[in-house]
Amino acid sequence: MNKKLDRRKQYTRMVLKESLMELLREKIISSITIKELCQKADINRSTFYSHYRDQFDLLQHIEDEILLELQVTLKQYNHNETNETFAMTKYLLDYVYKRSADFLVLFSDHGNKAFQTRVIDTAQSIIINSLKEEQQVINLDKSKYMIYFVISGCIYVIEKWLMNGMKESPEEMTTIITEISNRVILHSK
Repeated sequence: MNKKLDRRKQYTRMVLKESLMELLREKIISSITIKELCQKADINRSTFYSHYRDQFDLLQHIEDEILLELQVTLKQYNHNETNETFAMTKYLLDYVYKRSADFLVLFSDHGNKAFQTRVIDTAQSIIINSLKEEQQVINLDKSKYMIYFVISGCIYVIEKWLMNGMKESPEEMTTIITEISNRVILHSK
């Protein structure tokens, strides 16, 4: 009985997330009502409120899932090894490619613009901590800005890639991003 409830709860959350993302393709979050979200998901309002406070809370959960995936991925790689950086970038771009419709919305004006800042801050923190552990950081302030520059540049390149219809494959984009990142890092030393 408990597994059935867990599956039902998972299904309800999945449907609500998908419904919100569909609505965000059409309008901004502040103009989405709980009523239309529930109609799209084919659930009643009380079910919605048993999972989330409002549409902003639901969006926050979607963003948090993505940030958790980012954290887990970034912590698995050695950021000083070129081949590992390439593999990490490839994994992340494959993830973006698979969820391209969601990322298009999240990076658009209909999503939460603070999401990009959260992605950048999360990635910067993990990379700086990794480099500190490996004693690769000589000038912490300079390294923070350099990493912030590289990550924010990568975000905007990915955003443009998404908006242009992902004509390049994730592999091609991985090569482009790692080449640009490596040049910035090499020239900053």
